[in-house]
Amino acid sequence: MKRELFYTILPQLYHKNAIVITGMRQVGKTTLMKQLFNEWEGKKIWFDFENPLDHLAFENIDYNNIYEEIRKALGADQNERYLVCIDEIQNFPEITKIIKYLIDHFGVKFIVTGSSNYYLRNLFPESLSGRKFLYILNTLSYKEYLYFNGKISENDLLPNIQWSLSPHSQVEVYKRKELYNEYLEFGGFPEVALTSDVNTKRLILRNIFSSFFEKDIKVFSELKDIKELRDLILILGPRNGNMLDVTRVASELGINRVKLYNYLEFLEGTFFLKLIPKFSASIDRSVAGGKKVYFTDTGILNLVAKVSSGQLLEVAVANQLNAFGEISFYNKRNTAEIDFILNKEIAFEVKQKAIAPDMQKLQKLSESIGIKQYYIVSNTPTDLKNVVYPWFF
Repeated sequence: MKRELFYTILPQLYHKNAIVITGMRQVGKTTLMKQLFNEWEGKKIWFDFENPLDHLAFENIDYNNIYEEIRKALGADQNERYLVCIDEIQNFPEITKIIKYLIDHFGVKFIVTGSSNYYLRNLFPESLSGRKFLYILNTLSYKEYLYFNGKISENDLLPNIQWSLSPHSQVEVYKRKELYNEYLEFGGFPEVALTSDVNTKRLILRNIFSSFFEKDIKVFSELKDIKELRDLILILGPRNGNMLDVTRVASELGINRVKLYNYLEFLEGTFFLKLIPKFSASIDRSVAGGKKVYFTDTGILNLVAKVSSGQLLEVAVANQLNAFGEISFYNKRNTAEIDFILNKEIAFEVKQKAIAPDMQKLQKLSESIGIKQYYIVSNTPTDLKNVVYPWFF
């Protein structure tokens, strides 16, 4: 089944740049690359770098020979452009130099996947700037979740934030809400979405969590104690949607702040969680302290912590809005807060049910910081104006 990102990448299929797809494990990167592979009309070849035998084609120190060997294996004519797809490139770091050379000298088209942005930042040197398009594949949006469950058509997948914020009829509202509670409970991993049995859904989520420790942590060579990282995840679970007190969390774990920052960078780089900065008219500070923490999937969050329905909704909305740009939050000296500000332009307050006093408060706060567009994201239908529903994101 197609993802929204497929339609974003497709126009770049024949561009000279390499296409790099990254994202959390089991979000569908390999499936997406196979779909793009099938769209390529010329000669093409596939390598899976989780299989060491597939490394052999790239171990020749003469990169010209690598090009020729692949060309001959494909039966491609001299100067005929061909496509090379490589799954899980983090297992063979040397590949980046080869990709650069084959793009520059022979115009070879590459599509590659990798499971850790934390690692890819180091894997792809600056010399590849201008030679790659980097795309992040997240867990399913609710729109995609509906599509995977046969509730909307493939034509409905094209993203459009303005469409999402426009008014809808009561019939549309109740129809789209149908699976949202299920989406909140089990999250957006494709295999989970396509599984009907509740117990099997939970088993799949446990396996995904387990594979994170078995595979992604191997990438992080500085990590010596897996127990510390596990305990950090358990500590952060109940804190979802709260500002992160780095000193307190480090103290609870019994580690120093530098080590905690490294762990947080790793968890963000492997797309396990996201830290949301405070809203500022200037550039936001890059340090983790003072940011709000959100898991990137509600199913995983429910697996590791018991959180309130309000927290769960806020986490889901954070992840849904993140697909439309940069999000931040506003905090006025711990006395008033706006949950999310999208692209420094649109304010969102998340509520189980929108009521008039909340709308008045949001309007006043938004206008005080120069934000002209503001909405309450309500999980319950209401007749109030400036209300949007998470089921349309």
